[in-house]
Amino acid sequence: MIDWKQKLTSRKFWAAATGFVTAILVILKVDQLTIEQVVGLVAAIGTLVAYIVGEGLVDAARVGGSDDTV
Repeated sequence: MIDWKQKLTSRKFWAAATGFVTAILVILKVDQLTIEQVVGLVAAIGTLVAYIVGEGLVDAARVGGSDDTV
């Protein structure tokens, strides 16, 4: 089974997602400025998701309510 917490906090995953989205936009002949904005948005979302999941794991470990190791 896929460990989504680990996957969504992986820098490699977000780099791959950014590369995939960029390639699709280039194939669709989207202008360069729009591509840069979309890539920035994907990177921002990746950073936000990693932070939220990471803080959740730290909080869970602090109260002892999780078997996950941080």
